[in-house]
Amino acid sequence: MAAPGPARLLRAAAAASRHWLFSASPAAGTRPGCGSTAAAVRAAQPFSLSARAVLSSEDKITVHFINRDGDKLTAKGKPGDSLLDVVVNNNLDIDGFGACEGTLACSTCHLIFEDHIFEKLDAITDEEMDMLDLAYGLTETSRLGCQICLKKSMDDMTVRVPEAVADARQSVDMSKNS
Repeated sequence: MAAPGPARLLRAAAAASRHWLFSASPAAGTRPGCGSTAAAVRAAQPFSLSARAVLSSEDKITVHFINRDGDKLTAKGKPGDSLLDVVVNNNLDIDGFGACEGTLACSTCHLIFEDHIFEKLDAITDEEMDMLDLAYGLTETSRLGCQICLKKSMDDMTVRVPEAVADARQSVDMSKNS
């Protein structure tokens, strides 16, 4: 038996989409962070209209960033957003933050967490640990913002941006030339 033609597949997909909305962002599962596997699963999970309507501004999580100059920047994000997403989506002025766009190729989204929040964060991956090793001002509670997903328990947390930034991509490039 021959495989179904493109027209038949398109009709089937259109019929299925009438019954479900899919929660997907263009970058879902395309970069590390917030458990890219989890993000890909979330992207493929169907949500009914009523479940989608439940997501409102009340579900937003407030994050306070203490910038390098000591200024406090406050922004909101949705559960599941990375801290990099929060900075980008709220157009926060944090110089150089997230230069690699969350691909774990730099350490510019290095953040320092309060102890009580740090203890609740998901386990660090080897890839994130490697990038953190190249970060300036590393502390016991340092993590990369592109790897930290917002959860309701993080509402109203404060994170500190280190005094200086080290872009691991420049360190790698310099070592190649020597």
